[in-house]
Order: sequence, then structure tokens, then C-alpha cells
Amino acid sequence: MTADRTGTRGPDPALVDDCVHCGFCLPTCPTYVLWGEEMDSPRGRIHLMQQSIDTGQVTDAMSQHWDACLGCMACVTACPSGVQYDRLIEQTRALVEHEHERSRSERALRGLIFATFPYSRRLRLLRGPLRVAQRTGLDRALRRTGLLDRLAPSLAAMERLAPRIGRADALPERATARGERRAVVGLLTGCVQGAFFPGVNAATVRVLTAEGCDVVIPPGQGCCGALSVHNGRDEEARAFARGVVDTFDRAGVDQVVVNAAGCGSAMKEYADLLADDPAYAQRAQIFAGRVRDVAELLDELGPVAPRHPVEAVVAYHDACHLAHAQGVRMQPRRLLEAIPGVELREIPEPELCCGSAGVYNLLNPEPARELGKRKAANIVATGADVLVTANPGCLMQVAASLEAAARRQGGRPMRLAHTVEVIDAAIQGRPLS
Repeated sequence: MTADRTGTRGPDPALVDDCVHCGFCLPTCPTYVLWGEEMDSPRGRIHLMQQSIDTGQVTDAMSQHWDACLGCMACVTACPSGVQYDRLIEQTRALVEHEHERSRSERALRGLIFATFPYSRRLRLLRGPLRVAQRTGLDRALRRTGLLDRLAPSLAAMERLAPRIGRADALPERATARGERRAVVGLLTGCVQGAFFPGVNAATVRVLTAEGCDVVIPPGQGCCGALSVHNGRDEEARAFARGVVDTFDRAGVDQVVVNAAGCGSAMKEYADLLADDPAYAQRAQIFAGRVRDVAELLDELGPVAPRHPVEAVVAYHDACHLAHAQGVRMQPRRLLEAIPGVELREIPEPELCCGSAGVYNLLNPEPARELGKRKAANIVATGADVLVTANPGCLMQVAASLEAAARRQGGRPMRLAHTVEVIDAAIQGRPLS
């Protein structure tokens, strides 16, 4: 079963052979750290990939170990041999989706997730019921019973992770730069980001215009395909990717700005995803080269808008798909440290994933909760006032974990913010909410 990007994918034997089984990946792998099981480490999973190549089979045991992987790519950063585990796990998951028969309950859960989360309109429909439940306390009452945890752990995880629903103001289709125009950029509003964190998109527009960018927000833009490609749904991912390329090509922008780490990671890989599509291969390559995380772009441009003091001790959490997949680490730190009054503190075990990993915390709620608890303890240990990160999944996962830690300790949970929200507060000259 070799890799075939036009049909059923499998792990590429050449990439599998790159692994020398040295073990440098082990201390960075969240599941190996949790369980100490060789088959739940990157090199163990690569061993299983070789077995699938040799035998032509995908067994239940193989699938379980591959499903347990968060796809955080910390091992890619740690690997001295340059093993492309990120490509291997995506190829392998596509193989599993094509050839492995999941249980009825697994199919139902995955069907629900992928019929909802990649569609911003469907997600927005959830805002009303969630807001009512949160305002009436129904969500907290349901949580106290523990009933949902016993009957449907994944649905309980969805409820626990849901952020507080506030007001969502409509974004303009175009926002004009303040002062001299330095760039024309398109903004991906995102599915989860747009539905559950609209304030992050609004802050992104304000910051970009303050820094001299015209911001184009194409109406009707769809999912970028990140959740699909990271879960082996390759054809679905390619369809989403084509739609995004078409949308932003029509927009006529210099660069495409993303404020969700997972989305940015997927979009920067469009050239690989659409390599065998003759109508899109070249366009996808050009498009991928224009994608920038918002922190990456702001760091490239350099600040022109004055920063007012923001008095806060900030712990910065590296979103896996920003740090490991995109290599964007220092840019957000530089932006935060340039704000008067901000004291930046590093989190212990920064390479370990918080447990979000796209929809991993819904498909694997127990290990995700263990990782979230560990991450929350490390964050609290910094003594910071505010936790800052750059991905909606991380914001939801860490918020739930910090809230649970606060309940256990009888305190108040730490404030959370997206990187761009801190910069926005500094430019606007207002306290960080």
C-alpha cells in the first residue's frame, strides 16, 4: 500500500524508511508521555505503518494507535533525521478512512462532527441555544448531574468546551487602511473562529487596518479543509481547498491572513494537497505562498500604530499548528513583548499539546482531558494573569481545563485572549477584557 495521492493513500515507504527509531521523539509525544506505550509513540506508529505496507492490512489495533495520535507534530520538530511524520500520519489516516470499517457509534460521531464543524452557517445556528443554556444556567446544571459524561462522553466534551457566547457584530466586506496603505490582504474568518470567537476576527480587522492594511473579507467563504485533511477525509479536504482558492483569487489580495493556527497550517499545504489536480496545482502553489498567520504578517510589516500600555503578566501558549507546523514561534512573542506593560512568561513543557488537536478532544475525550489538566497546571505555575494563544481550539480546550482547575482549587479561572486581542487592546488604549 504505497502513497497514491489520486486514490487510496497509504504511508509512503520512502518516508517510513527515514525513521531510524532513535527515540528523540518520545519525550515530546503527548500520548507516549501519558501512557509510556511504544505503539503510542511516533516511532511505534511508524513501525505499524511499515507493517501495513508489508501485510497490506489495516487491523483494529493499528487503527486504534493511529487514532490516538493527536497530530500535534511536536515529533517533527524534535526529529534529528527530518522524518516527515506529519505527511505520514495524514496518508495513513486517509488509508484508514478508505479501508477500515469503524463501529456504528464511531461512524455516527464522526458523521455528526464533520456535518457540523466545517460549516460556519450550521455552527452559527448553535449560538442561540448555547447562549440560552449559558444564561439560564442549564449548562452548569447538566454538568453537575454527570449524566452526559456517563451516557455520551463526546457530547459532554462538546458541552464543556463551548465558549461563552457573546454578541457577534457583522464584519464589513472591506475595511480601509488607516494612514498610508501598506498591503491589501484577505481575511479567512474561519468556521469555529467566526461562529464562537467573532471578537477575534473583529480585533484582527482593527489591528490590520491600524497597521496600514486594506482588509478584504469575501462573503460566503467556506471551510479551509483543515479538520478534514487532518482526519483522513482527503477528497472532502480537496473540495474545501478548491473553494477557498477560488474565493481569494477572485478577491484580488496580496496575501491571505489567518488567525487560526490549524487553518493556516492546512492552507500553507494546499500545494501538496492539490498537487495532482491539473486545474488547481499551480494556483494552489501560488496561493499557499501568500498565506500568512496574522502574527507572522504583523511581524513582517513592523508596527506603525502606537501601542498604549497593557498591564498584564502573560503566559504564551504555542498552538501546535503554529509552532510545529508553521514554524511561527518568535513572531507572536516579539509582538507581545513590544507592548508596554506586558510581562511575558514561558510555560513549562511547552512542546506538549493541550489536548485540543482539532476534534481530537471530541473523539478522544479522556486523554484530551488528561493533557488539558497537565497543561492547565503548567500554565497556573507561571503565575500569569492572562493566557494568550493563537487558535480557537486551544482557547476552548485550555479555558475548560483552567476552569476545572479553578473549581478544584476554589479560585477564579485565568483570563484568556488571542494574541491579536492583546495587540488590539494596546492600539485602542483600553484594558484587556
